[in-house]
Amino acid sequence: MKHITCIDDLRTLHQRRVPKAFFDYCDRGSYAEETLRANREDMQAIKFRQRVLVDVSRRDTSTMILGESSTMPLILAPVGLLGMQHGDGEIHACRAAQAAGIPFTQSTMSICSIEDIAANVEKPFWFQLYVMKDRGFIKELIQRAMAAKCSALVLTVDLQVIGQRHQDIKNGMTVPPEWSLSKLIDFATKPAWVSGVLQGKRRTFGNLAGHLKVSDDITSLSTWINSQFDTSLNWNDIEWIRSIWPGKLILKGILDVEDAELAAKTGAQALVVSNHGGRQLDGAPSSIEALPEIVDAVGSQMEIMFDGGVRAGQDVMRALALGAKSCMIGRAYAHGLGAGGQAGVAKAIDIIQKELLTTMGLCGVNRIDEIDDHIIAV
Repeated sequence: MKHITCIDDLRTLHQRRVPKAFFDYCDRGSYAEETLRANREDMQAIKFRQRVLVDVSRRDTSTMILGESSTMPLILAPVGLLGMQHGDGEIHACRAAQAAGIPFTQSTMSICSIEDIAANVEKPFWFQLYVMKDRGFIKELIQRAMAAKCSALVLTVDLQVIGQRHQDIKNGMTVPPEWSLSKLIDFATKPAWVSGVLQGKRRTFGNLAGHLKVSDDITSLSTWINSQFDTSLNWNDIEWIRSIWPGKLILKGILDVEDAELAAKTGAQALVVSNHGGRQLDGAPSSIEALPEIVDAVGSQMEIMFDGGVRAGQDVMRALALGAKSCMIGRAYAHGLGAGGQAGVAKAIDIIQKELLTTMGLCGVNRIDEIDDHIIAV
């Protein structure tokens, strides 16, 4: 890892070490990928004011996230199938986050179960929830997160209808893998990945284990998952979730001011400005474009988090300057996981923190709470 200098280096190594179907699942977006590209292009269009001869000898990235101390304004976002990027991937990512002093969010669609992670890490983590039609199962999932002492529930609200990801269809992406000659050839060239995944605790969706009698059958599992995302989900359902979940609630997937204003009335402690990493509504605005207006509308009422296109510490700085209190990264650390397991995730976090520290210094900033829109060049 000593020659890795940036997240793009981790991405290159990830692509080399992990089968194409699983790399593409992490890397690609929906439809024509317009929103996926906009997340990066709009982010990079924001320029900084370079400031000089400012004492920046006391730079510190530490902050508070939902009332808890964090070494930096960074959160590992929920990413499905981490255990298919690296064996026991969710456990390794959570350990790396906790060692770095930042939150980790487990996805409902993870390979390791809630209980697998809780038994193998030292501190509480966050749990991300997809609401499905089977509300009895959802209630059970929330209760399992409570039993595991998860410290926040992240409710994803932008997946009632699933955006088509062309590359997943072309790759025949399934969990567990459905065998074909091309997949056998691909897997045969990646023996370290195969060995790691085979040694992992699971090779299917851990949180669904036991819920379906045929949960290891690819066709039955895929059919159930695709049929379960609930198109009737609405704002009233958040009240039902809050009646079960007693802890901190975060709404992830807010991109519109009217929705942000409704979110502020739910009693949730935070929202995440996000377009699902360009994996849902293609043609939606970039997350960074939507952020300032949402901050203006509800930033005084709830904590605003940001997700979408963060690949560097400079991107964290940009989002904070426009009013976010913290940022989620998904692809950035998933690339690290695929590239080198727990050490790769730790490297991704370290890269972003060092880039943030450097950018703070060159903008004349010492503390996270000093970052505002005055650092942006106009």
